[in-house]
Amino acid sequence: MLDFAAARAGLASQPFSRLLGARLTEFGDGAATLELDIREELQQQNGYLHGGVLAYAADNALTFAAGTVLGPALLTAGFAIDYLRPAVGVSLRARAVVVQAGRSRATCRCDVYTVDTDGEPVLCAAAQGSARSKP
Repeated sequence: MLDFAAARAGLASQPFSRLLGARLTEFGDGAATLELDIREELQQQNGYLHGGVLAYAADNALTFAAGTVLGPALLTAGFAIDYLRPAVGVSLRARAVVVQAGRSRATCRCDVYTVDTDGEPVLCAAAQGSARSKP
């Protein structure tokens, strides 16, 4: 199985994750949390965090959560996201948990929060998806 250090190394090996400044803050026991700082370059025209950044965070958190039970050789099989409110704050936190896992596929759900300057999380999106072992 994959340990926290190896999972962090895996995230660091993803050029897009490095571009966004993503960091893995929790990994293990069927759960993973991904965080990144909100900055102007990641916002859309109304000053909210771009929906693509929220989708990235949910997708990656879901796959890392699946990796806690299936190991490192995974691909996203699919996911859906619902945007609940505009994302504003100082950081973004995506926490995913495994709902069901078999030998080669895991289904997970993910809550995506923004965190304000007082450290208060605000739920801004919810996602569900699955990851499968590489063929």
